[in-house]
Amino acid sequence: MSRDYVNCFVSFSPVRMCERQTFVKLSEEKLIPKSDILSLLRTYNCYHEGKNFQLRTREEDGQLILEGLLNIYWGLRRPIRLQMFDDNERFRLNRNEISTVAKQASAESNNNSVNGEPRPADGDIGGQEEEDSPQLLRTRSDASFMRVQRRSNTHTAGDLQRLRTHRFSINGHFYNHKTSVFTPAYGSVTNVRVNSSMTTGQVLNLLLHKFRVENNSEDFVLYMVHESGERTRLKNDEHPLVARVLYGPCEKISKIFITEADLGEEVTYDVAQYIKFEIPVLDSFVEKLKEEEEREIVKLTKKYSALRSMILHQLEGRGHSSDRV
Repeated sequence: MSRDYVNCFVSFSPVRMCERQTFVKLSEEKLIPKSDILSLLRTYNCYHEGKNFQLRTREEDGQLILEGLLNIYWGLRRPIRLQMFDDNERFRLNRNEISTVAKQASAESNNNSVNGEPRPADGDIGGQEEEDSPQLLRTRSDASFMRVQRRSNTHTAGDLQRLRTHRFSINGHFYNHKTSVFTPAYGSVTNVRVNSSMTTGQVLNLLLHKFRVENNSEDFVLYMVHESGERTRLKNDEHPLVARVLYGPCEKISKIFITEADLGEEVTYDVAQYIKFEIPVLDSFVEKLKEEEEREIVKLTKKYSALRSMILHQLEGRGHSSDRV
C-alpha cells in the first residue's frame, strides 16, 4: 500500500460523518471509510488464512473495532534492561535457582530452533489463542519462581513447565544478573495483541510491559519500514493496527520496527531509491547533479542578464524622451 493512498484521507466534521458513513481512525487528522477498511480487512485475513494473525471485528458504541496480533520487529541499537521483580514480589534467588531457570530456558530455546516453532505452554491447551512467535518463550519470572520454590524444594518436569507461564522472555532472556541488560537481535520479531483503538504510545507500553522492560516507553518509537528503504514514523496519535491493515499483510513489503526515539530517522521514498546503491555509484550521481546545477546557474544568469539589459535600455529610452520635451 503506497503512502500516498494513506495520505489521501482527511478529517470530516462529526455531522458529515454521521450523514455519510462511519469511519475508522488512522490518526486524529485522518479517517478511513469503514467500507474501505472492511475491503482491506478481507484481503488481510485471506492472506493469513489458517494462522493466528487473522483480525476479528466488533462494534463498540457504533464504532468498528479491529483486534488481533500485531507483529513488531526489534530495531534497537542500545541495550535494554529487564525488571527483576514482578509487581510487589521481592525474593532473592540463589545461584542454584538462577542456574536451574537459565538451563530450562536454554533447553526450550534450543528445542524451538530445531523444531521451527514453540511448544505451547499448559495454559495454551484450553482453546485460548496464544501469541504466535517462534522466538519467544513463556517463562515465569525469578521472583515468582522463588515464591513457589519456598513451598516445595522439588519439582517434576511438568511442574517446571507450568511455572514458565507467567511472563514472556525475549529470545530466552529473562532477568538474572548476566542477561538482564542486553540488546535484542536486530530484525527478530515479537507480537502483541492489540485493537484498532490503541495508539502508538499504548502499543509501546503494552510491548514493554509484556517483557517487563524497565526503560521508559517515551524512549522508543515505531517506524513503518518498507522494502524500498522508505521509513515512516508512526506518530503518537496514530493507530498501528489500522496502519498495518492499510499497508497490507505482507511483511516482506513493510514491517513495523521499534527503535530508539533519538536514533530513528524518517527516509522519504525519493531518498530511499538511492540507499541501496554502492558509494561509487552515489558519488557519480552527486557529480551529475553538480554539473546539472552549474548548467542551471549559467542559464539563469544569462536569462536575468538579458532582462537587466532590456530594462536598462527601456529606462535610457524614456530618459531621452523626457529630455526632448
